Parts: sequence; C-alpha cells; structure tokens
Amino acid sequence: MSEVIAADQLRLLIERIERLSEERQGIADDIKDVYAEAKSVGFDVKTIRKIVARRKVEAHHAKEADTLFATYAAALGMQLAFDI
Repeated sequence: MSEVIAADQLRLLIERIERLSEERQGIADDIKDVYAEAKSVGFDVKTIRKIVARRKVEAHHAKEADTLFATYAAALGMQLAFDI
C-alpha cells in the first residue's frame, strides 16, 4: 500500500516539475520578446540587462560594489565618466 502511495506521490512531483519547466520556458520566451521590443524602439538591450540585474541587488550591496569599483579604478588611475 505505501509503495503505491509513494509511487503516486513521486509521479505527482515529477508532473509538477515538468509543468513548471514548461511555464519557465514560456516566461523566458516572453522576456525575450520584451527585450526584442525594447531593441525595436531604439533601446540598448545590453544596458537594459545590466539595469535589470542591478535592480535585483540590495541597495547596500550595490553601494558597496560601486565603492569597490571606484577604489579599484582609482588605483589604476582610471577616470570614471560618471559618479558612483
């Protein structure tokens, strides 16, 4: 009896994973379409991707990364074209 229950539970878990994988692919396709739309109206997709990634980072971590970047750039004698 418990083998049947375990098999049913396993089947349900696998089916959920498969369904979620299909949904993930659909969402990935939708995101790709949005980037294509952004490009078609003249936006730079590479920059948009950087902004999207940056917005995922917590504010204090982003500030720390900016400070470290500025420190390294200054150590190399680089002039930044923007303020951090």
